[in-house]
Amino acid sequence: MHYPRAQVSLRNALLLFCLAAALPVAGRARAAGPLALSPCELRQSEELTLIPAQCGRLAVAENPAAPHGRQIELSVAVVPAVNIRKRPDPFFVLAGGPGMAATSFYASVAPVFAQIHRDRDIVLVDQRGTGGSNALDCESSEEDLYQSSTADIIAETERCLKMLGTRADVRFYTTSLAVQDLDRVRVALGYGRINLYGSSYGTIVAQQYVRRFPDRVRSVILDGVVPPQLALGATSALDAQAALSSIFSRCVQQPACHARFGDPAASYRQVRETLAAHPVWVDLTDPTSGEPYRLQFTRDQLAMVLHLASYTPELAALLPLDLHEAGATGDFAPLAGQFLLIDRVYGNAVAEGMNYTVVCSEDVPFYHVDEEQRAELARTFLGTSQLDGLEAVCRNWPRGPVDPDLHQPLHSQVPALLLSGGNDPITPPRDAALASRGFAHSLSLVIPQFGHGQLTDPCMAGVMAQFVRRASVAGLDTACTRRLSPVPFFLTRNGPAP
Repeated sequence: MHYPRAQVSLRNALLLFCLAAALPVAGRARAAGPLALSPCELRQSEELTLIPAQCGRLAVAENPAAPHGRQIELSVAVVPAVNIRKRPDPFFVLAGGPGMAATSFYASVAPVFAQIHRDRDIVLVDQRGTGGSNALDCESSEEDLYQSSTADIIAETERCLKMLGTRADVRFYTTSLAVQDLDRVRVALGYGRINLYGSSYGTIVAQQYVRRFPDRVRSVILDGVVPPQLALGATSALDAQAALSSIFSRCVQQPACHARFGDPAASYRQVRETLAAHPVWVDLTDPTSGEPYRLQFTRDQLAMVLHLASYTPELAALLPLDLHEAGATGDFAPLAGQFLLIDRVYGNAVAEGMNYTVVCSEDVPFYHVDEEQRAELARTFLGTSQLDGLEAVCRNWPRGPVDPDLHQPLHSQVPALLLSGGNDPITPPRDAALASRGFAHSLSLVIPQFGHGQLTDPCMAGVMAQFVRRASVAGLDTACTRRLSPVPFFLTRNGPAP
């Protein structure tokens, strides 16, 4: 996922942003003892999904250089293969963020992996600093959500560091440590070679694992690909703007959408100018609780809605209608409702502290944005708020050590399937094209007009299962992906035209 990110406050400055990281731990993971597992259930709270699994905890040193110092426990779950004659190589699922937990991510998308799960164990390791692995949650308050000044961000960063400092040294929650953790889990569970799926930021973890442990990986799927050469985030507002403009253009090119809404870009400019002049108070129903809610809707909240809409075809399908109603009738409730839904669903999905450690150690130090680029960013719907927010957070956030080869090209013989949306606002297809050069045996699939993350696209489950079964891209049948198209634009609240 990598999931989406917006730039409204400390809590939201990194929420919709998919970044990469890694750090220096020499050599391979040391042998771990057997990992005891017992029955458990994985759950996805919003959908009340329960998945039977086997769970355990593996203790590791927070700081590998101090093995007798503070220990943290990694939360590990194994969803046993259905087939009693299962294959020996399991399927590890790596979540995005950075900061999402693998267990909760898998619970929300488990049916997509059903064909793979039939013959292979699914292994889920909550990356250190996420989920059940000493999550670095900053617990932002409701008031913090709507703050956006640099002073507010710095103050909230300091509060977060002070709170987390009682139980963690935040420097030691970066990607290369997580890669070493993954291999310790592999050893402790008694697996030889493994298959990897990485989503968004998880693609960085997967590639770094391939780099460190090439003989332990049978196949890898990268979905929403971040190439290791890229320090993501500095100018990603440009890609977000391009994705939004593409959605507007698609509406204009479709007669029914154009006849109903004209050019959505004009509605967007009208709405943005209204909110720039003064925020709008909106009374609406909270989309998750059903309770009445009053919200001051601002240009920053609009930017978050626009950003997430470009991530998913489902939300993009509503965007021309929502903007038209706000501009033509002054009804901002649909847009405000989308903002609340984003916060309720995604606001607590990312462990902020772990996110900041990764971003501030492995990305922001490599930014080189000149004045001309900054002026170009200022002309996008996100403006420079993402860049400013990241730099403000990282001003005082401790950096962890970084692998010398973090941003070096990868050179691997591992078979790789790379998945991209043609209209991805954060990891566009050119990123997958760059990453694919690191794999001698790879196939890069681009789904036109789709957004970030192709995991749940129709027919993708079968393509991935076929790839994992064969561990080869040669002769892979991907014909079904060429028939995919995004959700049609909604012309009314009842849905698209017949």
